[in-house]
Amino acid sequence: MDIPASTFRDLRPAGSERERLDLLDVALFVRAALLANVSAAGREFGLSAAVASSRIAQLEKLLGARLLHRTTRRINLTQDGEVFMARAEALLDAAAAARASVGRGQAEPQGRLRVSMPSSFGRQHVSPVITEFLRRYPGVSVDLRLTDQLVDLVDAGIDVAIRIGVLKDSSLVARRLAVNRRVLCAAQSYLAECGTPHHPSDLAQHECMILSDQRDWAFETPAGTLDVRVSGRMVTDNGEVIRDALLAGFGIALKSTWDVAPFLRTGELVSVLENYPLAEKVAIWAVYPSRAFVPPKTLAFIDFLAAHFGDPPFWDMEPE
Repeated sequence: MDIPASTFRDLRPAGSERERLDLLDVALFVRAALLANVSAAGREFGLSAAVASSRIAQLEKLLGARLLHRTTRRINLTQDGEVFMARAEALLDAAAAARASVGRGQAEPQGRLRVSMPSSFGRQHVSPVITEFLRRYPGVSVDLRLTDQLVDLVDAGIDVAIRIGVLKDSSLVARRLAVNRRVLCAAQSYLAECGTPHHPSDLAQHECMILSDQRDWAFETPAGTLDVRVSGRMVTDNGEVIRDALLAGFGIALKSTWDVAPFLRTGELVSVLENYPLAEKVAIWAVYPSRAFVPPKTLAFIDFLAAHFGDPPFWDMEPE
């Protein structure tokens, strides 16, 4: 639930004495902790660095506890700060939910939405519908970054990123948008020339195309998980390059069905080793920095994509 800075600018207590907990100060503290920077958090709330620092110091005085370790370059949560952070986020969520339930809080999503996602997936499955999203939410503009590099959301100012695969442990919040079914596949011409593998160990005799140096492929077998290290002359960080090489009959590759489903249906590509499913289950995720600061525009975009993809996703459905 998002709590924009404007929500709290009018919540300052009257008078010079600040004896009650001020939601603006709580929100400022949470944002400063997430950004590891008091000045940057202050700018989002329309406050100078000095005022932002002063407000957090007053919050610490009110609570009788130091919340942040401050250095010249960075801030970190103290032990008391970590405890207060969890309660503070819950408090802000409750305040935002109350505000959203009545009056102006029900307004349409607004503002610039910065989104990052893998190039191939973005071009194939987001680009065709992004204008539909913009028409639905006229108050939102989109800055869409298509890149196969892993972007630091906070440093790059990204509101939401689409990630595909197994998420590493991090401070990011994730919502699964769709399953990501993967298959081992090749062109009929390649299999006719080089033979069809019947066991994962047979891959050692084949030209395997490798995405981003992912050379270890794991399969489920009756004896348990089998890890196979594959090799090949093509390694790339772009899935479309591998798909083009597959269609040219160059080798075998591990591909997501969102990328190759049309070619599997036409028979231009065929799946192999179907009796040995892949051991690692992956998904397509929307990730964002924090539960406490999720703008309505971000939630609207995530909901839009989840509804568009469907469950199961439309690319895995047989055409009617």
